[in-house]
Amino acid sequence: MESIRYKSLLAASKQCFTGCKSPSSSFAGFISIDCGNPNSSYWDTVTQVPYVSDDRFIDVGSDFDIQSSYINSSVPTQELNLRSFPDGVRNCYTLKPVPQNSTYLVRATFMYGNYDGKNSQIQFDLHIGVNHWKTMNISDPSAIYTAEALTLATANSTSVCLVNTGRGTPFMSSLELRPLKNGLYAEYVNASQSVVLVTRRNMGATKSLRFPDDPYDRVWNPYNGPSWLTLSTNSTVDNRDDLYEPPVAVMQTAVTPRRVRQLRFFWDSVSPGDELYAVLYFAELRNLTGKATRVFNVTRNGDPRFQRYTPPYLSAGYIYSTVPFEGYSRYEYVLNATSDSTLPPIINAFEVYSLMQLTQAATDSGDVDAMAEIRLQYQLKRSWMGDPCSPKAYTWDGLNCSYGPDPPRIISINLTSAGLSGEISSSFAMLKAVKHLDLSCNNLTGNIPDSLGFLSSLQVLNLSGNNFNGSVPDTLLKKSDTGLLTLRVDKDGCTKVPSSSTKHKTQVVVIISVVSGLFLLVVVLIVIVWSTRRLRGRDSNTFVQPQSEDHFLQRDHQVSFEGRQFTYAQLVNITNNFTRVIGKGGFGMIYHGCLETGKQVAIKMCFVSSLQGMKEFLAEAQNLMRIYHRNLVSLVGYCMDENCPILVYEYMKQGSLQEHLRGKAGHSRGLSWGQRLQIALNAAQGLEYLHRGCKPRIIHRDIKTSNILLSEELEARIADFGLSKSFHSDEQTHVSTESLVGTPGYIDPESHQTFELTEKSDVYSFGVVLLELITGRPPLVPGSGNTHIVQWITPHLSRGSVDDIVDESLRGEYDPTSVWKILDLAIRCTANKGSQRPTMFEVVMQLRSCLELVIASNKSENENVYSEDFNVDQESAFDVGTNMPRPTVPTR
Repeated sequence: MESIRYKSLLAASKQCFTGCKSPSSSFAGFISIDCGNPNSSYWDTVTQVPYVSDDRFIDVGSDFDIQSSYINSSVPTQELNLRSFPDGVRNCYTLKPVPQNSTYLVRATFMYGNYDGKNSQIQFDLHIGVNHWKTMNISDPSAIYTAEALTLATANSTSVCLVNTGRGTPFMSSLELRPLKNGLYAEYVNASQSVVLVTRRNMGATKSLRFPDDPYDRVWNPYNGPSWLTLSTNSTVDNRDDLYEPPVAVMQTAVTPRRVRQLRFFWDSVSPGDELYAVLYFAELRNLTGKATRVFNVTRNGDPRFQRYTPPYLSAGYIYSTVPFEGYSRYEYVLNATSDSTLPPIINAFEVYSLMQLTQAATDSGDVDAMAEIRLQYQLKRSWMGDPCSPKAYTWDGLNCSYGPDPPRIISINLTSAGLSGEISSSFAMLKAVKHLDLSCNNLTGNIPDSLGFLSSLQVLNLSGNNFNGSVPDTLLKKSDTGLLTLRVDKDGCTKVPSSSTKHKTQVVVIISVVSGLFLLVVVLIVIVWSTRRLRGRDSNTFVQPQSEDHFLQRDHQVSFEGRQFTYAQLVNITNNFTRVIGKGGFGMIYHGCLETGKQVAIKMCFVSSLQGMKEFLAEAQNLMRIYHRNLVSLVGYCMDENCPILVYEYMKQGSLQEHLRGKAGHSRGLSWGQRLQIALNAAQGLEYLHRGCKPRIIHRDIKTSNILLSEELEARIADFGLSKSFHSDEQTHVSTESLVGTPGYIDPESHQTFELTEKSDVYSFGVVLLELITGRPPLVPGSGNTHIVQWITPHLSRGSVDDIVDESLRGEYDPTSVWKILDLAIRCTANKGSQRPTMFEVVMQLRSCLELVIASNKSENENVYSEDFNVDQESAFDVGTNMPRPTVPTR
């Protein structure tokens, strides 16, 4: 729909908004960042806008200059250098202050200039806040690429993030933020949507125009056609308005056809599926007298958009979109003079924007502010940038968040061994939804704040291994005594390796090794004694209710678990006397239970006669004490009453991935190709966290489809850490083992020869999982000799078609391109040598890219070409384009 707006009808809007200043007289609210420039502030020679170094907005990345061969007089100062981000998936600039609840323009520029000498083609994503802004494709090292958007500030700061998609190192040359007057672009920008600039043109101009001619520093690029005449005036064109306020200088030029009564122009859309808005600007620059008239009709791609339009004299008029349009790769606009018009049509300028739906919800603002203060107080240098919880794929390390209809909330924080010093930040008490808070093994001092006891959701508080003064506040003690809080405040239990001399480090390692060996011996003796006592007192296939006077481990040596502590009697009630078995592992049975809150749980109980099962149980418990990730099954609580060790987990209603692929009764819900990719990405993210996010890193050792569990929404989480192994330090490259454990078909063949486990051992197992997702077949394909799935697919691939190997249950509904990409990834993951396999970070990037490809393909297939019946009285939108290629940067 099209809407017409005449400036002469907007008398009220001619008044300056209350309390306003002339924006051109100051730079109030401007943020202008020269990325990668370590020098002090300077004033741009063209715009006279002050620019500053990006050091105050980001503390990661590396500074580079572009190569001298790409420097010339047309390259602006801001593009001579850049900041590159080789590390981390998401790196963010934090821009503040910004005008809260008002619209602002944000613009980023990129000039590669072959700064790294690699002549690369680079692709990465940009986000504004938590939402995808644009995918940058950098192919020409001499070109300057621009991304610009209009969006609403919902807080007093915002972030611009560069996301590594595995196709080159992200970088940025400059970043600019400009506040707009309240009401500008209100048709397009609100709390649920933003818009991304497609093109902005100044008809009849000879050079680009921006600040100070445009007080909001919008860049208006010139546009002239060979068959057009340029009209201009020195008279002021009234542009004061509450919609768009085009610059006076822009409205002082226009174009009109030379010898015909028709004006044509077009532009090519980035994608036919883009939903677009457009604004046409008109002003009559001649004082028409006598019988002179200028009246014309407007069409888009042959469809009438507006009839009998007459531009207002020396005043800005508009035809603009109020609903988005889509469906074409090229949009052509024709302005036709009417039969009674004595003059041909004119146009002064136009803008085109694509719709950016804000589908991701930002984290609760109180939680964001609290985490910002915590990060600042402790000077944390980890990858804590952008929004803490959103998008899910980029949740901050050490955090878990809840997601639902309300904004995401932070529910757990793991800052163990994070190098924290000083007092506990008061900001922790502002995290009202937090359930688990682990600040153990730091150098925190002072008093434990009483305010932590008033966190109503807090269930686990681990403050052990610090140096606090005074006593534990009564508020915390009371909650601990009533069983509402699991509290640890002891000073011991943390191994701290000083970073002094190599000799000192060696001595510490020796001591640790001796202590670890003694501890292991004690644990083995306890297990043997425990197993003997259990076997004497019961039949090996039955459970006996534990006696209150006996303990599995003495209280002073008891393993401490993060979560709620249950009694055996409570678990009997929760499980209805252990009646419903939902699984079985190397350690024992898994039962279904239901807490008093209605939350469903899975309850794992150790076999009475299994020494190996007990080892796995202890290993799993120790690992779960220190890992939190949305794609790892989380621990709800535990029971250590007597000789009955039990772990309580969140219940995964959709069972295991294996059950879905094998069609187990009760889990016959078919998985689409897109769902399989999403499940693979979820699982890969969990595994990548174990490899990169944990301190020390963890090798899972038993990645398989039965250990990938699915929630009601089919979000995948990795389970079963009984066989996991931890590295002793970040420098360690492998873990030696005396025996190989795992599941046939998933075990890394290289480890058979070396008896050394690396992260690439898990990568191999995950590659087998990918092949199962593609084919629907088990790792050992039934038939002659139970052929391994890698060998089974080989002869099929030689025929150059995936149709013979893709799971029949997909019924041919899959994207062949993405299948080939995932198949190639799986083959690389299952290479015989670990050095030839990708890292899990690379796997995550490739999976994310393929999933985006499938989503885009599905969207394209489901799109309907937008059409509407023309009705002059009801039209309220119009759209335009250009027949000139969109430049990647304004000419200064």
